[in-house]
Amino acid sequence: MLGKQLELWTVAQNLVRVVLPNHSLLTGKPEQTESVTLWETLEFLDAPCCDACGFPFEFDVGENVLCGRCEGKRPAFDRARSAIRYTEQSRKLVLDFKHGGRTDGLEFFAAQMHRAGRDLLHDAHILMPVPLHKKRLRQRKFNQAALLARALSKLSGLPYETNTILRAKNTPTQGGQSYLGRKRNVSGAFVIPEDKRKLIGNARIVLIDDVQTTGSTLEACAKVLKKYGAQQVDSLSLMRVVRPEPV
Repeated sequence: MLGKQLELWTVAQNLVRVVLPNHSLLTGKPEQTESVTLWETLEFLDAPCCDACGFPFEFDVGENVLCGRCEGKRPAFDRARSAIRYTEQSRKLVLDFKHGGRTDGLEFFAAQMHRAGRDLLHDAHILMPVPLHKKRLRQRKFNQAALLARALSKLSGLPYETNTILRAKNTPTQGGQSYLGRKRNVSGAFVIPEDKRKLIGNARIVLIDDVQTTGSTLEACAKVLKKYGAQQVDSLSLMRVVRPEPV
């Protein structure tokens, strides 16, 4: 099903390119007139960072160091990493992908996630995209996290599973909600079908998502996966909202 969806999107995009010039994912201008490159506008994330949530540090403070928030309480997931900082420039990139159907950036996205999550992928058994509720999937036509997982699977050689963790509750969108609101919104939202639970036992799983904001969705997914015996649950997202660390 996922392969068919991606194939249809690719065919449609190729048809558009026949009659229209290629346009930048960032600005919408024709690529041949684009003066600002991705490399000049995007903020790529890498070490040093919090060993747990991936919060970026300004300078190297050593290995296995936690940020203040994770020192107070570690998240349910083991490690989270992201490839690109969520800014005004990158926001358009991910929204065009998520809501505008621009899948022509998938190879670039996957390559950057592979770079940022190399340690997680090295340790993993399987990739699992954060699921959409079936109603929202029908509206959007595809799950952007599943497309990222598929592209990463090709790069890493790791298998990916799209129907192991399901979204049982059609929760309101997380956008615009507070940290506590997001946490309440996804509480109990995810389930593992009985026939998939054996796959979870002792597995080292990397959850795949497009944007990490507060980590509430990732926490909810990690909790249900660990409930059924996952040995380790890491998270790898395309982008991350970086807020000032609490003092």
